[in-house]
Amino acid sequence: MSEPNGARPAFGLRTRPDPGDRPPERLPDRLPADAKIDLSTERILASVDVVLDSLDRELVGLAPVKTRVREIADLLLVDRVRERFGLSAERPNLHMCFTGNPGTGKTTVALRMAGLLHRLGYLRRDRVVSVTRDDLVGQYVGHTAPKTKEVLKRAMGGVLFIDEAYYLYRAENERDYGGESIEILLQYMENSRDDLVVILAGYADRMDAFFASNPGMSSRIAHHLDFPDYTLEELEAIGELMLGGQQYRLSPAAAGAFRDYLRLRMTQPRFANARSVRNALERARLRHASRLAATRGALGKDDFMRLEPPDFLGSRVFR
Repeated sequence: MSEPNGARPAFGLRTRPDPGDRPPERLPDRLPADAKIDLSTERILASVDVVLDSLDRELVGLAPVKTRVREIADLLLVDRVRERFGLSAERPNLHMCFTGNPGTGKTTVALRMAGLLHRLGYLRRDRVVSVTRDDLVGQYVGHTAPKTKEVLKRAMGGVLFIDEAYYLYRAENERDYGGESIEILLQYMENSRDDLVVILAGYADRMDAFFASNPGMSSRIAHHLDFPDYTLEELEAIGELMLGGQQYRLSPAAAGAFRDYLRLRMTQPRFANARSVRNALERARLRHASRLAATRGALGKDDFMRLEPPDFLGSRVFR
């Protein structure tokens, strides 16, 4: 494990594994100058498309985000081959910022990014440590540094995902200890960047203000990915995926009721995209269960799988 002030390991060789890590892997032998490489074969060997395909399956829409992730994968794959040819292959800056409203897939993409970087040999661990301000900033003098360093220790070798990162900086409070945590993060982001990727996440406008107040942090972020809100059609598709995973389905009439629900819910406060879809389906399942429990007579398998309009129309959204 690299310490903040330690020497960085050679690119292409993973650092000493912690228990549970995959054994260190060197890149294949150096290639002669006249060698030829099929990048499609290299993608297969590194299982890059396994991660990218899972991203397509798990997340509806988000075309700009998925395009950027593929671009990053292509860059890292090419850098691996460049190193084998003896060309300059300095490790790129992989710290990132994900901006967007809640429920737009930021955490899922962070998880897949960790898997991608791990498969390509840039990280020892396919793991994300997800934290907020409360996990990093202490309540009294001398409390913040140990908390922040403990989180960083857990995240080493993988991805540290800091949600609502702008809360680390509170300019209005002169006695706030968030600044101390930021300074430690900056040190690790620079000196341990071969063994740690930091992803900051939050609302776009607040992250802009955060970076304006913390230019040192802004300069260490190489990739900015903006996660747009889902359209009504995309939210419907997300709901269908969620239900299919739980072996439920919508009747034709229920599909219309679900669409009406989403159209109304999108205009209301605290709408959270896919999270709101998940919550709506959980409540629909509750109403479905109550409806079946009150039904007289025998019920078949399809009854236990099929949601109907009353399972959605009972929501307060329609009142």
